[in-house]
Amino acid sequence: MSARETDAVNTPGTPGTQHDHDEHDDDFMPTAGDGDMFGDAPAVRKAENFWPSVRRLFGLLAPHKLALTLVLAFVAASVVLSVLAPKVLGQAMDAIFNGVVGAQLPQGVSKDQLIDQLRAQGNDQMADMLAGMNVVPGEGIDFARLGMIILVVLGMYVIASAFMWAQGAVLNRITMSAVSDLRSRVEAKLNALPLSYFDTRKRGDLLSRVTNDVDNVQNALQQAFAQLVQSALSVIGITVMMFVVSWQLALVALLALPLAAVVTGVIGVRSQKLFAAQWKETGQLNGTIEESFSGHDLVTIFGRSDRMEASFREQNARLYQASAGAQFVSGMIMPVMQFVSYLSYVGIAVLGGLKVASGTMTLGDATAFIQYSREFTQPLSQMAGMANMLQSGVASAERIFELLDADEQDPDTVSEKLPEHPAGRVTFDDVSFSYEPDEPLIEHLSFEARPGQTVAIVGPTGAGKTTLVNLVMRFYELTGGRILLDGVDITEISRADLRSQTGMVLQDTWLFKGTILDNIRYGRLDATDDEVVAAARATFVDRFVRQLPEGYDTVIDEEGGSISAGERQLITIARAFLARPTLLILDEATSAVDTRTEALVQHAMAALRSDRTSFVIAHRLSTIRDADTILVMEHGSIVEQGSHDELLERHGAYRRLYESQFSGTTE
Repeated sequence: MSARETDAVNTPGTPGTQHDHDEHDDDFMPTAGDGDMFGDAPAVRKAENFWPSVRRLFGLLAPHKLALTLVLAFVAASVVLSVLAPKVLGQAMDAIFNGVVGAQLPQGVSKDQLIDQLRAQGNDQMADMLAGMNVVPGEGIDFARLGMIILVVLGMYVIASAFMWAQGAVLNRITMSAVSDLRSRVEAKLNALPLSYFDTRKRGDLLSRVTNDVDNVQNALQQAFAQLVQSALSVIGITVMMFVVSWQLALVALLALPLAAVVTGVIGVRSQKLFAAQWKETGQLNGTIEESFSGHDLVTIFGRSDRMEASFREQNARLYQASAGAQFVSGMIMPVMQFVSYLSYVGIAVLGGLKVASGTMTLGDATAFIQYSREFTQPLSQMAGMANMLQSGVASAERIFELLDADEQDPDTVSEKLPEHPAGRVTFDDVSFSYEPDEPLIEHLSFEARPGQTVAIVGPTGAGKTTLVNLVMRFYELTGGRILLDGVDITEISRADLRSQTGMVLQDTWLFKGTILDNIRYGRLDATDDEVVAAARATFVDRFVRQLPEGYDTVIDEEGGSISAGERQLITIARAFLARPTLLILDEATSAVDTRTEALVQHAMAALRSDRTSFVIAHRLSTIRDADTILVMEHGSIVEQGSHDELLERHGAYRRLYESQFSGTTE
């Protein structure tokens, strides 16, 4: 669940809150969903530490060492059988060739006699070739031996394939488990990060990291790991067999290695940077698309469709260029490697033919070596091809590791416990706070909210109203002073215990996909249906739910599109009512509803505020006239404090705010 989603559930214990738009816009703190339509987004770190990132990437498989050992054993067995098979198959070629040649030679004459006759005739080349063959003059192909050899080769390939299938099945389970653990770590990390982390990053980029990048890592682990291991073992095994067959031809074949290393090194480093840029641009484009959909109504109202389309085209063009560049550069690896393999193949074919003609190598060994040379370049080409996927996977992994390495919120230092039934007395004792060290926002603030009081907080944009309640919830830590709940410093109790005593109703409502009953029950999961309905009646939800065809079983989507804005707000109030919080925070809860619905919401909030300490952030001063205490904030300080009537009589900051809203109207 994203930060903004957890912000808006409006229930106790929620690990986040939503900033009101008036606070952080003036404090120059962009929210998680803000785009870069009018400025550049923060740059994503390129994959500069490639090999440390590779080790860390494959370190995700470390908890599965036993299963990995089994995978390596299967791969090794498959490679050994596959490497030995050409040598055995070469014996079949020798059996055929020797039989064909032997059938053409006269019977009753030994091979040595024929060789001497050929040398006497001056045909030394034919004599040398015959000397290197295991031929019996007058005898044809031994089909019994040939059939046995073919059956052995087929059996070797079948068993090798079975081992490869087995390793693939085991590796798939390992990879899925590792990626599942990675997703769990990412989710846990998101919930452990401070709110300031989400304030400075685009939501689309974060979503890209936890979806696209994780999927890319999965592909790299699932395909690149097995392929790289198999290819590496194949190269080693084939190299050994080539030296066994002919060390001279082996040296010719190994000339491809330096060329392959140069190709992989030069092209791979370049493609690594391009893939990092590709995934950066993917995150940026996702952010633009998310903004386009979530803010579609606003874009339409202000006639900014052309501007959004232009922004999309610009982002899409950058992604196209980054992706095309990455694919083009990485795509050069395979053709170059294939060209190198062709050069090696030509050299081996020529030298091998000369050795067969000279009798220093059998035709079976020559054909086996040619097959080895083909298979030698194949794993090299596969390894080069896997560089494409590995480079992309490492670039994605680094983006995920950057998220996992981000500084978490300070751990709880629990030394105190709240009373079993907290009264709800909140004390601000010389509190100071700033988002940036050199830009103080709240300085030396002190006041007390008594149990059951409704404390309204008003003031101009950027005064620190929402910041004040964020500090009560410990979404941010103080830079000075302390906040007490029933005499207990909130830093000495766990965040979970503190937030379990707090309910929130925010300006932007959030409803989950499900029934109305389930959305209200989210405030207290163990509540019975009767308790949910009772909360709905107390907050005026019941009156419109009864008119729906499915009643409380009516299914709404995540945005609550099937019900009105006011009805959505009433459901969030019922949710908070069901939670039975000690403290209640209402942050502009009526700003998005019409005047008629506002009256209903006000009645619901009055029922919600009953017998509990409430903080009400309001811009409409008409909604907080009945508050016990009104705090007027300017520049992070309380400049006035008192009831509605008292503050009007003082002709101060509150009077100016009031007159600015009601000038030209009667009270």
